[in-house]
This record gives sequence, C-alpha cells and structure tokens, in this order.
Amino acid sequence: MSTRKRSATADEPNRRADIVRAAGRLFAEKGYAATTIRDIAKAVDMQSGSPFYHFKTKHDMLRAVVLEGIAAINDAVIKAANSGGTPRATFEAMLRAHLDQLLGSAGRDFAATLLHESRHLDPEVLAEVTALKDRYEAMWQKVLKDLKRAGLIADDSAVTRLFLMGALNWTVQWYRPEGAQGIGQIAQQLAAFVLGKKRRG
Repeated sequence: MSTRKRSATADEPNRRADIVRAAGRLFAEKGYAATTIRDIAKAVDMQSGSPFYHFKTKHDMLRAVVLEGIAAINDAVIKAANSGGTPRATFEAMLRAHLDQLLGSAGRDFAATLLHESRHLDPEVLAEVTALKDRYEAMWQKVLKDLKRAGLIADDSAVTRLFLMGALNWTVQWYRPEGAQGIGQIAQQLAAFVLGKKRRG
C-alpha cells in the first residue's frame, strides 16, 4: 500500500465526519435538492470528486445526516429519561434535551435536515427512519403515562404525544439564538403550559 493510500485511509473517519457536518449545514440552508456535491466538497476544502471516496451518492450523505440527527436527539433524551427524577422532573429534562439538540449550535443543522429534507430519502431508508422515530416517540408516550398516573395530566393518548412533538419541532421555525428567551426558558415555559405551574410547599 502506498504512503498516500495509507494516509487517506487513516484520515477517512475524520474527513467523513467533516463531510456529514458540511452536508447537514448545506441541506439545512439550501435544501437537499439545491445542494450539489461540488458545494459540499468546497465546504470541506476537497476536490469535487473526493466526497465519493466516503459516500457513493448524495442520497447516502442525506441518510448519514438524518441518522446522525436521530441518534443525537435519541441519546440525549434517553439520558434525560433515565435521570431517575420524578415524572415531572423527567419530563422537563426530556423537553430540555430535545430542544438542546434541535436548537443548539451543535445539532440544529442535523435536526433541520431530519425535519424538512427526509422526504427526499428513498422508501427503504425512509422506513428505517420511521422505525427509529417510532421507538423515539415511545419514550415520550411512557413519560406521558407516568405523568397521568401522577395526576399531572388528564390525557396521555397518542394525540397528546403528537401535539407535543409538533410543538417541540415547530420551534425550529421561530427560535432565534439571539432572541430574548434561551432554550432552557422555552423548555420551562412549555413544561408549565403542559403541566401547570409547580406547587409551592
């Protein structure tokens, strides 16, 4: 194996991660259809054909970005769900974790691509994404059941879960990092809206 080949192979994981991050940013900013391989290569300072060393197609890049987004949100919310607090505290932690991934600088490009560009995935990959999404939402269904059991909400149905997911995910449309309210404040306000204010004493 040549020195050049060994170097490229050793560098592959890092360059792949760079490509996925750049693709996520461009898909979020321009949309999947309007983003070219040349755009992605330029964003990571590579020649236009070099990304194909890591991905066969632009669709493969989209799949990687979407799955990265799902994994990041899922891991953060699992950690919050297993934090061992009361049902209310667990719910609040899950809200904050979801919004941190959705709106924070590290994850918002992945999340925006997941929410708005997944329609470009082929049916097989879309089925994979749907299965992951269903498992993710099952965590929220469980915490809603725990909240109802604790007398904090009246309805723990699938419709309630869907309303909650819609409210959380719509924040990407109006949230501004420079705005008056931070992510933590938004999470607290949403928790108070769903559960009411905490009782004193």
